[in-house]
Amino acid sequence: MRIILILIDILRMTLMFKDMNKNVFSFSYSRRSVLAGLAAFAAAPAFAAAPLNIVATTGMIADLTRVIGGDVVSVKALMGAGVDPHSYRQTRSDIVAMTRADAVLWHGLFLEAQMEAFFEDLARKAPVHAVADTLDPSLLLGHEDYEGRYDPHVWMDPALWVKCAPAVVAALSELRPQARGTFEANAAAFVAEAEALDVYTRATLAQVRRERRVLLTAHDAFGYFGAAYGFEVLGIQGISTDSEAGLNRISSLVDVLVSRDLPAAFVETSVSDRNIRALIEGAAAQGHTVSIGGSLFSDAMGPDGTYEGTWLGMIDHNVTTIARALGAGVPATGRLGRLKGAA
Repeated sequence: MRIILILIDILRMTLMFKDMNKNVFSFSYSRRSVLAGLAAFAAAPAFAAAPLNIVATTGMIADLTRVIGGDVVSVKALMGAGVDPHSYRQTRSDIVAMTRADAVLWHGLFLEAQMEAFFEDLARKAPVHAVADTLDPSLLLGHEDYEGRYDPHVWMDPALWVKCAPAVVAALSELRPQARGTFEANAAAFVAEAEALDVYTRATLAQVRRERRVLLTAHDAFGYFGAAYGFEVLGIQGISTDSEAGLNRISSLVDVLVSRDLPAAFVETSVSDRNIRALIEGAAAQGHTVSIGGSLFSDAMGPDGTYEGTWLGMIDHNVTTIARALGAGVPATGRLGRLKGAA
């Protein structure tokens, strides 16, 4: 405290010296006024502190962190549009970025399967947070092909995805505790947006006839979507794109398309369309026409800087694309009129 008072006196004397020599200031500086000024400056960390340097693995985690962190964070996503997180391996530049970051946020639930060992090692040296691992296991879906593991695609259900927000708030607050109020307010605003999106989704999908509420995609990424909105979900591959799609699986799905007179199957932006096209050809061989209903964002969002490159835009695009392909008369521009025009 004594040192602080000495510094204040030096500052006051310096300012008074300027008064005498330059006759610029017409008032004096008391110790109390200088102390008050320093206190006010210290109470405004936004002007003094640089944004937190955060690295996130997927676009969905990066988007959630940007929304909650606001101007307090600078976020780098390792995986961009069209990148499959199931098979992604960290590059040399990724390693450099993560070791220099203030914190690393990854999804967890075995989504980034090829990076788990790296994160376990990094966590011994730096703040590393698996955001979706904080979810209550009772809310998660299992899968018959992955005993002991859960379906990681929790962002497909808005009501479940918002439950990841507290983990991001906690991670950022550890680094910048004075900004916790900002993080919590931003998270609350995000929850409100997600609730509005959920209302739109239910109203939009309700226009699809019940017998057509079947979503056939390249891999089983839409389980939470189906559970939330009453759709039967069929994936050619399992919940990981590393699983193989056998001929028997494709043949059985062709039979489903034909027997139930389903009009569309969907490709995914982060998965090859080869298997979907094989399904369409198989159905055509049996005299049934199936179209590609559109391209869905499953494990990656749209390009950076676009509405589809946000989680809100990603889900809006998917819902609008699915509804239109299955016969609902909804606008191609989506909930807010911001989509480029879903299929």
